[in-house]
Amino acid sequence: MESVQRIRYPPFDHANIDPNSLPITEVILESDSPPPTPFRIGSESGWFVEWRRVTEKDNHLPRIQSVTTTATLPFLMRTRNGWYIEPDPLHAIARKLIAPTVILLIFSLFLHAIAPALDNTPVLSWITQGSYQIGPLDYPKLLFLTFPIFVLPIIIRIYANTRDINRQNLYIQSPISEPEIEFQIGDGNVKITKLVLPDNVHLIGSRIQAGIAIPERNTMLQSSNRKEFGQPPPGMSTPLPEKRLTGGEEHGTGVGESTPLAVDYTRILLLEPMRVRARGEYNSDTNLPITVNGPKERWPGTIYSSVIALHWELHIHVTWDGMRLRWVKPLIFPQTEEPVEIDEMPLRAARSEE
Repeated sequence: MESVQRIRYPPFDHANIDPNSLPITEVILESDSPPPTPFRIGSESGWFVEWRRVTEKDNHLPRIQSVTTTATLPFLMRTRNGWYIEPDPLHAIARKLIAPTVILLIFSLFLHAIAPALDNTPVLSWITQGSYQIGPLDYPKLLFLTFPIFVLPIIIRIYANTRDINRQNLYIQSPISEPEIEFQIGDGNVKITKLVLPDNVHLIGSRIQAGIAIPERNTMLQSSNRKEFGQPPPGMSTPLPEKRLTGGEEHGTGVGESTPLAVDYTRILLLEPMRVRARGEYNSDTNLPITVNGPKERWPGTIYSSVIALHWELHIHVTWDGMRLRWVKPLIFPQTEEPVEIDEMPLRAARSEE
């Protein structure tokens, strides 16, 4: 059966990119399975995804063949299923300090440049004039005041990465078994009726979210009539050789640091954020049964193709051995009876600590 898929998926640094500068990818999808209920998320002037029926105006669109399924795609099962360690919150603090410290460094260089004009200024003259000798070289006095502040974000990131690596190694040495869980999928919610966590693992909350995963690279190349090892599709990078850790890297969109440093393991232990996602309200209830609501706006049900992958998942937040983890479980939500239209695509930063 045929249907039309249109998508303008946000790249890694989408906050600094004008959506209108990127074309909308449009294809006619040919599949043996019936298409889902039509839906549109976002507007054509921004980031945008649409799955609808074919009309006479669509005959010029390129045709692709793809499986349409509700079974979770393999790359999502590898990267969004199981236990994940929460990144150290110091990463976010360090990133927020980058801009102020750079401004401080530029201001200090400006003061050093106009130092002769500050001879009669009591405090500034003492700061900007004079130097300290270390070995054969003289270093400006101002450097000793501003440089330690400038490198502070780097020091914080190193410390946070060290803590993240230690936590990952701790998990690798004694992995946690999967929880025993039973739940019922309702109308935009999940009711957890049974949840048995491993020893020393304590529930602190739960949440469900819906989002759109990264399109498949080969299909995007085919739809834009481009070849591998040439110019990549809009919003994608060239594939990274011999590195298959995250969904973004696997599909050639890993153009930035989406997660902190990851330890070499059978799978990544730091959850890569979905750039397009709508979350339900966080539920801190720990007494069964627990009803976890989805996003306020009605979202389409679970459906996957090589272009559009609409993905639902359950997040169980816990503490273990003094650190925070989450258990992620893909969900299969039924399709809606009526078409879904969401005017604005919900976006989040592509870095896990933001």
